[in-house]
Amino acid sequence: MSKKSSTKDIFVFGFALFAMFFGAGNLIFPPYLGIIAGPEWFTAFAGFTFSDAGLALLAVIAIALCQGKIMELFGRIGRIPAIILSFVDIMCVGPLIIIPRTGATTYEMGITPLLGNNIPIVVVVVIFFALTFFLTVRPSKVIDIVGQVLTPFLIIALSVIIIKGIISPLGQPISEPMIDGIFKRGIADGYQTMDCFVSIAVGSVLMLTLMNKGYTEPKEQVKVLVKAGLIACVGLGLIYGGLTYLGATVSSMYGPDIQQSKVIVNITEALLGNVGKSILAVAVSLACLTTSIGLTSATAEYLTMMSKEKISYSKFVLFICVFAAVVATMGVTGLVKFANPILSIVYPPSIVLILLAFVKDKIHSDLVYKLSTGAAFIVSAMTVLSAKVPAFNFVNSLPGGDLGFNWVLPALVCGILGLLISGNKKKEKAI
Repeated sequence: MSKKSSTKDIFVFGFALFAMFFGAGNLIFPPYLGIIAGPEWFTAFAGFTFSDAGLALLAVIAIALCQGKIMELFGRIGRIPAIILSFVDIMCVGPLIIIPRTGATTYEMGITPLLGNNIPIVVVVVIFFALTFFLTVRPSKVIDIVGQVLTPFLIIALSVIIIKGIISPLGQPISEPMIDGIFKRGIADGYQTMDCFVSIAVGSVLMLTLMNKGYTEPKEQVKVLVKAGLIACVGLGLIYGGLTYLGATVSSMYGPDIQQSKVIVNITEALLGNVGKSILAVAVSLACLTTSIGLTSATAEYLTMMSKEKISYSKFVLFICVFAAVVATMGVTGLVKFANPILSIVYPPSIVLILLAFVKDKIHSDLVYKLSTGAAFIVSAMTVLSAKVPAFNFVNSLPGGDLGFNWVLPALVCGILGLLISGNKKKEKAI
């Protein structure tokens, strides 16, 4: 008999999700947004929170509805496209971008402000990913580790910095924003955190932990994850709002050319001195470590499944940690630049599949999935290529283009077209 959800479990899972979501980009982007947005910092915060926490919550619910099975979420676009898209998504939050970025950010924001460049980045990332490996080799323990031990300290440390900045602001926002399209910029930076993909990646780990705790009924599992997801997203929103506001208070002191990873470091030092820098160093290290633990575990689970368990989970964990340590030496800036075009292409079709998961029992035709995700992919790819190929510039004029949503209408039209062509008839089971 399935266990009934308890408040304690919901909060533990909520803290764990918060910790897995809150990593490198979540600390870097909001304060910088506050600087360039100035008096419109709340607009930037709204865009960022929508594309980060909002989409992450939708993805948590979607993967729960699919019982934590990634291929059930992606499978209806066809076996090969599903494998490719899911693989790219998981690799983005895995060893290709996000996991290495946690190690690089720990060095740039957690170690360098305190010790300067005296310690090589190689030493830091080796220690960082050795810890990641040690804390990840047993997946059923991951949620408890990050939810009960590490996350509360992270929240307290960040809260001290934010509250101090609100009580004793360093300055006032400039009179006008430094750039146009503040909301669109917030959305774009929200994509950079990749928390939407994180939700997909951690699905199997979350479901495994739920079952180990006695939650065996699908409805109860979804109920726990929805409530935990809401807790995580509210927590993210509060932190983002505070960090964006802190950035706005120093918008008269810095220009848009300031290195993004330096913003929160400089703010914290101005507010709390060397003590503040120490608090930030610990907060950054914990934020990155908890994210690294969760995503390494999730990625290893996914790769183990894809290999049909021919390669063990522990071997994949080792491979991910070693690979990520090497890539992390590129630094945060290099990783962010590398991620931009990839995310702009793979995010839209992934969002379409997340939304379709909510009506998967009502849509019986796979053609709807194939046409809508295909349209989103094509438009997003053409948008990225338009910077190099002028013939594709017309896609930027599509409805929603000013907000980065020019793929929405084509995906919707093609999905409806798929319904009309197929008739959406339910397949009869063979007798």
